[in-house]
Amino acid sequence: MARTMGWVKGSTWAQWLSASLAALVMASAATAQANTQQLRIGSLVPKNSLYHRQLIDIADSWRKAQGTGARYVVFPDGAQGGEAEMARRMRIGQLQGALLSVVGLREIEPSIAALQAMPLLFRNWEEVDYVREKMRPAMEKKFMDKGFVVLAWGDAGWVRFFSKEAALRPDDYKRMKFFAWGSEPDQQNIMKSLGYTPVPLETTDILPAIQTGMINVVPSTPYFALATQVYNSAPHMLEINWAPIVGALVVTRKAWDGMSPEVQKAVRAASDKAGAEIRTKARLEVEEAVDAMKKRGLTVNKPNAAQMKEWNDLAEKLYPRIRGTMVPAETFDEVMAHLKTFRAGSAK
Repeated sequence: MARTMGWVKGSTWAQWLSASLAALVMASAATAQANTQQLRIGSLVPKNSLYHRQLIDIADSWRKAQGTGARYVVFPDGAQGGEAEMARRMRIGQLQGALLSVVGLREIEPSIAALQAMPLLFRNWEEVDYVREKMRPAMEKKFMDKGFVVLAWGDAGWVRFFSKEAALRPDDYKRMKFFAWGSEPDQQNIMKSLGYTPVPLETTDILPAIQTGMINVVPSTPYFALATQVYNSAPHMLEINWAPIVGALVVTRKAWDGMSPEVQKAVRAASDKAGAEIRTKARLEVEEAVDAMKKRGLTVNKPNAAQMKEWNDLAEKLYPRIRGTMVPAETFDEVMAHLKTFRAGSAK
């Protein structure tokens, strides 16, 4: 024992210490390299859906550009929690990116809510595209300043109301219980003030909640209602374009900065292609999803002119409440100005 201690205390101690420190440095370098070669991406999108397939395409491009050992994992179906939870996980490094709707994106940058939280404002996709492109450069800079890089913009169709009972007028829904995002208290307060009953839940809770009667109405895109089978328990759909579901693929700036310029270029190209594919195909799939559900028992209820006027009047009442709460006032005004410009041009 004493002889061993003497050996350690001798000149070899310095060599042993030096070798140990070198090993630690090499291990740290290997860990850092491994971290830059792994991307964990979360989303609520269903597995094997259009959105999931586009994420896989981006993954293939990233792995090819990154090289040997690159690992890109996609977690669909809300496996990493709701959208607010995924935003939190990105901040603490458990996820490097996520494909989110405005519900999750506003956890990072609140002004993004302007593209989705203003009901019956947009009349068609042309208006949505025009406003988004006008706001895109400044919006992407805001995300960058918050530590996130926007790689692709997409959408998922118009929100329609799926309910257990038939309903056509705004007042018809006052006797029902609505699914509401748990992370949107401002929306819940506005709904309550107008006589509606929101039930805050996560997306993964929707199906059991509608099946058990905890909720009676699910504001949802037709594609989501079909993919999750919500329409089986809520077989009545109100055919109004309440609001577009707008989203984006974002990654943390830390993950982005860990990529070489060549890898960033490859990921940008793949993401631009994926975003265009999502926007084009998702819009086509809306009507395809409605047709598929109609064949399986869905009833589509379309408001007449008088009923539609009631819905538009409701939206007009909502705008002053949304401005400055759900949507920052300056962003609300900017959207309105862009729409006015677009509609004036269209009229000419």
